[in-house]
Amino acid sequence: MIEVNGLSKRFGDVLAVNELTFTVRPGNVTGFLGPNGAGKSTTLRMILGLNRPTAGTATIDGSPFAHRQAGLHHVGALLDAGDVHPGRSAAAHLSALARSNGLPRRRVREVLEEVGLAGAARRRVGGFSLGMRQRLGIATALLGDPPVLLFDEPVNGLDPEGVRWVRDLFKRLAAEGRTVLVSSHLMSEMENTADHLVVIGRGELIAEETVTAFAARGTRTRVTVRTPDAVRLAGVLTPEGAGVRTDGAESLTVTGLTAARIGELAFEHRIMLRELASRSASLEEAFMELTADRADYLAGDRR
Repeated sequence: MIEVNGLSKRFGDVLAVNELTFTVRPGNVTGFLGPNGAGKSTTLRMILGLNRPTAGTATIDGSPFAHRQAGLHHVGALLDAGDVHPGRSAAAHLSALARSNGLPRRRVREVLEEVGLAGAARRRVGGFSLGMRQRLGIATALLGDPPVLLFDEPVNGLDPEGVRWVRDLFKRLAAEGRTVLVSSHLMSEMENTADHLVVIGRGELIAEETVTAFAARGTRTRVTVRTPDAVRLAGVLTPEGAGVRTDGAESLTVTGLTAARIGELAFEHRIMLRELASRSASLEEAFMELTADRADYLAGDRR
């Protein structure tokens, strides 16, 4: 279990993390989400003892990670897939870590096979693609067969097969009773992978809840409408306060009105409907809505 209590980190005048408190429990894949600059990587580094908190605590199974000997037995982490000496082979890199942590040599072969790099074991890491480096980073995290795992943007550079493999891996690790914390900016992946979410913005907690509960907080329910009289229906809905987007000659996406109200207005104006279907906000839509005022870096922002 990972427990973060009142965690803060200041870099000069910048407060990167502000009194952050949350818990990551075993048996779930927990997604760690936030806009760029939210403080996710800084928080992960404090959990691992790589950055010293200005205030508060971060513990793993009740103790600071820095107090543990042979840390790979307890925690596996992927923070930066490029943080490997390019002149080393994958096998040499993992072998050095195994020796320093008192792990059997067979674990090097086992994790390379698990991540699909057995055939590249003797190749220098400097010749690896980004996807191969990500796989090596995941192998490093798995090396000590630890009960707690942290991953920062683990699917960057992976092809669709690799993304599916990582998704299944995380679910399997959680099903084995491990604590799995995954930081990612890909909402579609979190929607398909995570059970629970910790969402932060500008270093502060926004939400700590299930994926379903967080997505349900998005208020912009969308209604898909198909009608042969799309232009006239749009003219009826707009004065009622609806947002209307034309998606084709006969298709509209409507926000701001319920499907029932759209049906009533269409009936009143004798407009035939061929489809009327509402859809709740997706995880991505809820995330964008609920973090809109917590993002420091926005395209087109002229502040």
